[in-house]
Amino acid sequence: MVEQVRERNVVHLRFDGRSLDVPLDVLDVGPASDDGAIKRTLARHLEVPEQRLRNYVVDRHETGNLTVRPEAVFG
Repeated sequence: MVEQVRERNVVHLRFDGRSLDVPLDVLDVGPASDDGAIKRTLARHLEVPEQRLRNYVVDRHETGNLTVRPEAVFG
């Protein structure tokens, strides 16, 4: 019998010159969590002040994954 393995949704984070993927269940958040909750939880995970992620944007993807990245500034 073949066991089906469910892929874990992740948040892809670009922070402080690094890119990392953290499973959402490790952070205890989901794709429907509000931006503030996601950034607060990520700050705790990274052991940095929440203020460091204040200007970051949360992008939600159809796959259920999230991308948290610095806000793009044009001009």
